[in-house]
Amino acid sequence: MARYASDHKEATRRRIIETAGRRLKRDGIDGAGITALMSDAGLTNGAFYAHFASKDDLIAAVVADQLEAQAATITQLPEGREALTDYVRSYLSLDHRDDVANGCPSAALLDEIARQGGEVGVAYQRGVAAIVDEVAHRLARDWSLDPTLARTRAVGLMTVLISSMQLARAMTGEQAVEQILTAGLENARALLAS
Repeated sequence: MARYASDHKEATRRRIIETAGRRLKRDGIDGAGITALMSDAGLTNGAFYAHFASKDDLIAAVVADQLEAQAATITQLPEGREALTDYVRSYLSLDHRDDVANGCPSAALLDEIARQGGEVGVAYQRGVAAIVDEVAHRLARDWSLDPTLARTRAVGLMTVLISSMQLARAMTGEQAVEQILTAGLENARALLAS
């Protein structure tokens, strides 16, 4: 019997997490069963338990991975106000609104994550805390804000971004969508004003 390379299991796990992230954001946590998630990764159901103890374990891994990637994106932005402002504009864009599978996990899954609790809730809280910390750090550094005020504004900014995107995704009329995204951008700019 052929043996896999030592990194094969980790690469397979990574593939499952990445494909599950897209499927879960597109179809929802309850809308995606293990069969669909494993099929997306090109694997059978039997392979699932070699990588995850349960569906909740997979969802927690996906949430942690998605939020870690989002925090890393913010961390890697160039210094200066314009970089974070560009991030906000990109977040509140029609492209992001229309690309649920590759977009923000909070905007796609927040209502379902809130009902999950347990390890999913812990993964979400840790991931959001890392994002808020990074945004607060940038606000304190680039806007010269007091750290406490920077953290408050970081929480407010993330709230505006996520809720604006969720509302824009719920609307079907183009005019309503544009109004929501524009209002979200204006509210975000107000939080970023020093």
